Amino acid sequence: MASTAVTSPSSYIERERLDLLDVALFVRAALLANVSAAGREFGLSAAVASSRIAQLEKLLGARLLHRTTRRISLTQDGEVFMTRAEALLDAAAAARASVGRAQAEPQGRLRVSMTSSFGRQHVSPMISEFLRRYPGVRVDLRLTDQLVDLVDAGIDVAIRIGALKDSSLVARRLAVNRRVLCASPAYLAARGTPHHPSDLTQHECMILSDQRDWAFVTPAGPFEVRVSGRLVTDNGEVIRDALLAGFGIALKSTWDVAPYLRSGELVSVLDAYPLVDNVAIWAVYPSRAFVPPKTLAFIEFFAAHFGDPPYWDRAPR
Repeated sequence: MASTAVTSPSSYIERERLDLLDVALFVRAALLANVSAAGREFGLSAAVASSRIAQLEKLLGARLLHRTTRRISLTQDGEVFMTRAEALLDAAAAARASVGRAQAEPQGRLRVSMTSSFGRQHVSPMISEFLRRYPGVRVDLRLTDQLVDLVDAGIDVAIRIGALKDSSLVARRLAVNRRVLCASPAYLAARGTPHHPSDLTQHECMILSDQRDWAFVTPAGPFEVRVSGRLVTDNGEVIRDALLAGFGIALKSTWDVAPYLRSGELVSVLDAYPLVDNVAIWAVYPSRAFVPPKTLAFIEFFAAHFGDPPYWDRAPR
């Protein structure tokens, strides 16, 4: 189908009474690649959601979505209309905001994904406070150490830690993710304290998700060392337990070990050689356009809660 025939939202307004729900439903269905999932977010059955999008296509005189039994995708006309529709929804949201915030009160089910350990330690304790602040929101919290496809899983927002890969996702930094090398005093007493990154080759190093190359900043420039050890795991809590048991040296985020560094149960090593990539904690979500108030509320709430610097890196009062 030729793409030149698609009607712009402004022409659509002139021809028919514009129903922003249909436009918003189309945009959300395109982002989720699933009409039924989009319909559920708007309180519509799959049949009604499909019917409304079909009516939108009829009014525009163009097919917007390719439909299969498992997935949908944008047609060429759909891609053209998507950009214009997102701009239209942004303008409508700005208009609503200009006359009062009551209509933008966060509502509906919010699907959130993050790693198990970070979620339990730094999000779970505050979820009840978030829900009290936003009584119209219901939270579906998924704690998993597997990388979730936000669109396929219908996730509204995820918290991810580390360097982000290039993608179509939008990212907002929530907090610095400071990392340190650490070990227990008992391990260092038995095996000695490393004084240069090269000394790590003589130590029992615990490795997260097969990340064996540790990079440091030295007076001579970047220095990378390939470490080895008998413990490799995809779960940071396993490494933290082994650290506390005196088994070896590990690279850890301070959000996970700050209390143990303060108590002296763990001590940092090689502080004179900072790591090359102190990465961040991010909120990621599928699209910059038509971001639901519930998603923005979650991001702002936890960005404020974590703080800058984050509370786990601040000295106790």
